[in-house]
Amino acid sequence: MNTINFDFGEFNEVLGSGKAPGKIALVTPDGDAREVASELAFPNGMVVTPDNKTLVISESFAARLTAFDIADDGSLSNRRVWADGVGPDGICLDAEGCIWASSGNMTNDCARIREGGEVLERIELGRPCFATMLGGPERRTLFMLTADWHGTGGIEAVLRARTGQVLVADAPAPGVGWP
Repeated sequence: MNTINFDFGEFNEVLGSGKAPGKIALVTPDGDAREVASELAFPNGMVVTPDNKTLVISESFAARLTAFDIADDGSLSNRRVWADGVGPDGICLDAEGCIWASSGNMTNDCARIREGGEVLERIELGRPCFATMLGGPERRTLFMLTADWHGTGGIEAVLRARTGQVLVADAPAPGVGWP
């Protein structure tokens, strides 16, 4: 479970401040919760690799994907940049170890990004991409949630505008891991 740890009324204040108040909590099957990461710049999407050994999160306000090693008890360690200079929100992982996400701030695309930040594919969408998921038969259909958003008015403005769409494309590799 992750939290951005601020009220959207503080959006502009937090966005340009360099503050990173976001957190990740581990919730165990018996309902206990504990913080396992902090100082995250708007943690907004997470994937766990199929071996359950690595967590990659999108830090939307830092324009990067960040990875952690996962211990057997769920603790996180070895925090590192997985890809920098991208604009991730909701993300998904494919069988070739690539992540689908927006490729950068103020772009209207969805990109397939390799660890290190190389963009292997780019799908132009005409509006920002907020979330991705690989599903459908054999998990080879890429679903992309898009909507017009201009950085003001919060989620309420996006909902009132009614510009949201779910777009689909065939993916070169199936989805894996845990979204």
